[in-house]
Amino acid sequence: MPNIRSSADLRNSYNDISEFCHTYSEPVFITKNGKGDLAVMSIETYEQLIGRFELYSLLQDGLNDMKNENIRPLSEAISDLRSRRKR
Repeated sequence: MPNIRSSADLRNSYNDISEFCHTYSEPVFITKNGKGDLAVMSIETYEQLIGRFELYSLLQDGLNDMKNENIRPLSEAISDLRSRRKR
């Protein structure tokens, strides 16, 4: 269940909100005038989320390469990597 707090709580209870975000690695949703306004999370949680998006993007690139038959044998790829390392 999402943790929803008012903008006044963000001002008045910043430490509690920060502690929650760090303890549970979940965002806190901040409302303004009763409507959703912000999502607050720890830097660590944010970096993990961004890392996941980057990984998903790389996986999608790989799937697109397979779909477009932009592939080569593993032995050829390893050989290419070894020759680059020797340079």
